[in-house]
Order: sequence, then structure tokens, then C-alpha cells
Amino acid sequence: MKAAAPPDAAAKPPSKKLAMIGALVAVLALGGGGAGWFFMHKGGDDTEESAKPSKKKKKAKAHAAPVFAPLEVFTVNLQPDGEEESMLQTTITLEVLGPEQADLIKANMPKVRSRVLLLLSAKKASEVKTVDGKNKLAAEILEALKKPFVEHDEPQEVNDVMFTQFIIQPQ
Repeated sequence: MKAAAPPDAAAKPPSKKLAMIGALVAVLALGGGGAGWFFMHKGGDDTEESAKPSKKKKKAKAHAAPVFAPLEVFTVNLQPDGEEESMLQTTITLEVLGPEQADLIKANMPKVRSRVLLLLSAKKASEVKTVDGKNKLAAEILEALKKPFVEHDEPQEVNDVMFTQFIIQPQ
């Protein structure tokens, strides 16, 4: 026969330490939930922010993934450097603001190529051999490609010009 458990062991009240830990966990959970709700709903009711949609659009565009528009290979005769004549072969990729801009570049490819070819063929090999010369050329191409394709239209949103191939050879 089994002996019955003593009455005081079966009905032992929970300790004060365990109750304090439970209360602390509950307070932290409620505080964290309240803080989360506050920060999630804070921006929705701000009337000043809703009055400035253009800034929000610009920030959204700035954080959008870049879109690249590769151009076909350019091969041009460079301006003579004294007696030496050289040829440049380069491939360029443009970083544009979005797919709409990439489509605009593609739709106006003859104008894009013409602008770039005119810039490239006006250079001497000595001007574009150095890193600084290439950076200056990229800036000039960027400026030329930002100009609107149609008079009085918005400029293209081209962010960067990257050379993916750049070869100068004497002729």
C-alpha cells in the first residue's frame, strides 16, 4: 500500500520570485507591442508628409534597383596625336533610373549613338588613356545623354556611364 503524500507538499503556493518574473515578462511584452504599434502607425497620420509627395517619389526612385542599358560597341578613329593615329573601341553601359528610361534610351538609340560617336571621335588618344581622362569622358557622355531627345521635353534620367570595354590601338 502506498502512503499518501503529505498535504502541505501537494498544495504548495507558487513562489514570489516566479510571480515577479511572470509580471516582468508581461510588462515587457506589452511595452514592446505598444512601441511597435506606435512606430508602424506614426507615418500614416502625418499631414505634412502627405502634402509633399514629390519628395517621397524621389526617395523611392533613389532606392529602386538600378536598371542598366547596354549600348553596342563603338569603334572610332581618334584625333591624331602629332603623327600618331589611333583607333578606339569601347563598349558602354548606362545606368538609368528605371525601365521607362531604359525603354526611352532604346527607342532613341540612333540619337544616343550619334551623340556618343561625336564625343568619342573628337578625342585624342592621350586625352583618354588615363583614368582621369576616362572619367572626364564618361562625365561628358553623361551630360550629352541627359539632354532631352525632343526639344522642350524632360531630360533623360541617366545616372552613370560605365565603360565595360576600352581599347586604344595605333593604326
